[in-house]
Amino acid sequence: MKPKFSLFGLCNVLIMLLVIVVTLYPFVYMLAVSLSEDIYVLKGEVTLWPKGFNLKMYELVFQDPKIWLAYKNTLIYVVLGTAVALIITAMGGYALSRKDMKFHKPMTLLIVFTMFFSGGMIPTFLVVRSLGLIDTIWGMVLPGAVNTWNLIIMRTFFSGMPKEVEESGRLDGLNDIGIFFRLVLPLSKAVIATIALFYAVGLWNNFMFPLLYLRDPNLFPLQVLLRNLVLAGNVASGDVTRIGGDSLIVEDSLKFATIMVSTLPILLVYPFIQKYFVKGVMIGAVKG
Repeated sequence: MKPKFSLFGLCNVLIMLLVIVVTLYPFVYMLAVSLSEDIYVLKGEVTLWPKGFNLKMYELVFQDPKIWLAYKNTLIYVVLGTAVALIITAMGGYALSRKDMKFHKPMTLLIVFTMFFSGGMIPTFLVVRSLGLIDTIWGMVLPGAVNTWNLIIMRTFFSGMPKEVEESGRLDGLNDIGIFFRLVLPLSKAVIATIALFYAVGLWNNFMFPLLYLRDPNLFPLQVLLRNLVLAGNVASGDVTRIGGDSLIVEDSLKFATIMVSTLPILLVYPFIQKYFVKGVMIGAVKG
């Protein structure tokens, strides 16, 4: 049987190829520049392939203690923040999925309301400061511990779970907490992996919270270091921007090497949970 080709299918292929090129080109270009000799970078002769291959910039990046400190801080924020967010979101989503919960509809409406209206940056900052979370790890973790959209996805997923699961648990003498941890969570790997990816990527790329809630440079994550690094060529903003030496003027190749080192780890996580990703999103989005 001959494959059928249509104008619509051809347009889809062309659009997807364009999206792939636009997405991959910045990474390929940054990788090529970071692996090229300085003279070729200054002449603008580097395109998609390194010229004068060398690892000097990556050596400078990995020799800088601020990079390792920022890495450690980022990993702490991502691991701790994702764990806390998953626990709260999963428990909240399961509670909202229970039709017999008191004030079920008002609570759901109040939560959905926050998707369209929020207190804003200044009131949130005042609350965080009043709780003593400034310059602490918890200032990076707790303010974004619950995302309303992720909570709704969790609720929708749990709402579609067969009632027989809960009934079997009650026959075995389990209460609501036991049913949730022993029966519901083991059957929810797809949506948990998906929401975990959302939270982890958000925490890894988050630089607004550090700018608002952190004053100590020793607590800065990678994204703040990257921000200071990118601005280092134009503004001398202190020791934080001195990467790879005493000069505040950082070359593009060193900037790109640092960006690659900071970006690749979170990108490498996706293939390991790809099998859960599409399934979790679709299950959480279709049923309601």
